[in-house]
Amino acid sequence: MGSELIIALGVIAVVVAIILFARSNKPKLPPAKGPEALPPKAAPRAAPAAPPAGKPAASPQQPPPAAPSEPEISVDEPVRGTVELSQAELVAPPPPPRFREPESKRPSAEDLASLKKGLASTRGGFIARLSRLFGGKPEIDPQLIEQIEEVLITADIGTKTTQRILDRLRDRLSRKELTDEERVWASLRDEARSILGSSTGRLALKGRPAVLLVIGVNGVGKTTTIGKLASRLSAQGAKIMLVAADTFRAAAVLQLEVWGKRVGCPVVKGKENADPSSVVFDALKRAEAEGVDLVIVDTAGRLHTKAPLMEELKKLGRTVEKALGRPADEILLVLDSTNGQNALQQAALFREALPVTGIVLTKLDGTAKGGVVLGIVDEQQLPIRFIGIGERVEDLREFDPQSFVEALFERPDSETSAA
Repeated sequence: MGSELIIALGVIAVVVAIILFARSNKPKLPPAKGPEALPPKAAPRAAPAAPPAGKPAASPQQPPPAAPSEPEISVDEPVRGTVELSQAELVAPPPPPRFREPESKRPSAEDLASLKKGLASTRGGFIARLSRLFGGKPEIDPQLIEQIEEVLITADIGTKTTQRILDRLRDRLSRKELTDEERVWASLRDEARSILGSSTGRLALKGRPAVLLVIGVNGVGKTTTIGKLASRLSAQGAKIMLVAADTFRAAAVLQLEVWGKRVGCPVVKGKENADPSSVVFDALKRAEAEGVDLVIVDTAGRLHTKAPLMEELKKLGRTVEKALGRPADEILLVLDSTNGQNALQQAALFREALPVTGIVLTKLDGTAKGGVVLGIVDEQQLPIRFIGIGERVEDLREFDPQSFVEALFERPDSETSAA
């Protein structure tokens, strides 16, 4: 009896020792937080293997210590305590540029006077001719409408836009609304504001680096426009890089470098006759690495009637998408206002090559054909971003439709009318 008691106490001691050993080797899991925490699921226990023939089965009182297992988490249920992200949030958008254009505001009296001075040649052209038509007439009749048509067409406003303006004048005339000269002027201003209403000088620059492609034919003032834009935006806090994609004209590269030194921004250029697309690609990768806000690309001037050159321009657009995974933020077409109707044709053909986002109209201070602004916006449905009315940096003006119409349709004084 005493020996049996000793054996029983020995078995109990062995079992207790096994249990304590198993507990000391069990992995410690962090305590669950909150009532919603789910307990880990136990790993499924493997079925015991059959004992070899002739040997007794292992005692169920002495199971081998269980291997530590990680808690199971279903892929279909959310992980507690984590932030759930949508697929759109997983693909982070490019950071915005570190600068913002100032809010548009009504130009000051000084700005308006400067604009009127810049448009003096245009007012001395078709506006002065219109004034002479209206002057001294006691009433407005249908014959006067035909004379207005001749003036507008010769002012390079364009046939389509001229007809739109005349149809509006005829409609008001039929309703007896054009009873005097002043009401005709008011009607012309209203129609011009209606045509230009969608134009704005604000650039849509969203990514970093934002990309601005500047295109146009030779001699319209692309490089000068780029320099003035760089100066304007650099003063607002932007880190800017200029790219000389015109690799065939050394003079164009040199001119851009002069502007780069003046503004204080780097100019990326390639070897002479290098592939413009490769120059742009390398510049964009460098801009990403250096945290540049805006890359302005000066493209080679090309005749809009030359198909191979226009194909090269399309390639530049594809290069931007390849380098950044998105298209250029803005594609500005620079047009020389002294070209009149030819500027309208250029706008149409360049739009076939690239999705132009806006127009820069230069040399308005040296032409009587400023009315071409109306034709470009009306026929091409493209906004005017900037206008050039002089050689100074500040003479590249953000386009404001209201101020432009006010300055353009100002009644000439008696001396101008008599000229």
